[in-house]
Amino acid sequence: MDIILVSNRWAKTRSIKLGANQIMLLLLLLGALMSAAVIGSQYALARLAPAGMGEQLRVWLGGMPLVGPQIKAIDERRSLDTLALKLGEMQVRMQRIDALGGRLVKLTGMKPSEFQFDQPPAQGGPLVTPGNLSALNLSSQLESLTQMLDDRADKLMALETLLMQNQLSRGLLPSSMPIVDGWYTSNFGWRVDPFSGKSAMHEGVDFMSPPGTAIHASAGGVVVYSDTHPEYGNMIEVDHGNDIVTRYAHASRLLVRVGEVVRRGDKIAEVGSTGRSTGNHLHFEVRYKGMAQNPERFLQNAAG
Repeated sequence: MDIILVSNRWAKTRSIKLGANQIMLLLLLLGALMSAAVIGSQYALARLAPAGMGEQLRVWLGGMPLVGPQIKAIDERRSLDTLALKLGEMQVRMQRIDALGGRLVKLTGMKPSEFQFDQPPAQGGPLVTPGNLSALNLSSQLESLTQMLDDRADKLMALETLLMQNQLSRGLLPSSMPIVDGWYTSNFGWRVDPFSGKSAMHEGVDFMSPPGTAIHASAGGVVVYSDTHPEYGNMIEVDHGNDIVTRYAHASRLLVRVGEVVRRGDKIAEVGSTGRSTGNHLHFEVRYKGMAQNPERFLQNAAG
């Protein structure tokens, strides 16, 4: 093989003759250079970006061939990483259940000291020779425990929803006294009508109180009537849902309008003697599906 070299610096061309041995040596040299370049680039990749390469390739590039114990160690490490991830997920679930348990304790009115969800349970007992627990068995038990935690969390959340609904229902029952400082002057039932002198049904209870005394909503609800009635005088009706309505009559002033939402204990009117009344008092009724009920059955701490 003849190689001709041409250059502006030379006055004439030069030629180099290569024999078969020289060509073979040149090819071997080029092959060695290419192999060195490939190995060098792989080594640099392993050093700079090891996360993108497998364990076997990293170990091989490091000059440490994989053997049986090393493969076992790699598998164990992967198993431990998986178990650690599951353990972290379980810890997060436990924190959520602890918070949910704390809310349930408050909703039920139990003593927080009796149910300390943020404290580990007390344990003890005699020492028994422990058995060997493989990573596979441990992983299976963790998976089963995770499913149990999910099931318990769902049931506790359902219980919390029921307790909250129960509390809301109790909050909508007319069980709070509408007059703070007052006493019964006429109870629910049959009585002698003060105007006609005949026996008549009294569909509520009367609270005698000075004029201007605050009248409070006996429970939360929506105002459905706030106006003057020919017999009840200035009257307010509050709808508490579930077909329960309370009525506040003979007021001197009405402080809420139709459509307003009131809460238990809100001031809605003032005592007066309007309508069919013989003096300053509050006539209080509780009606269920339009029928008058004895308010004493609902009121808490009712005066005698």
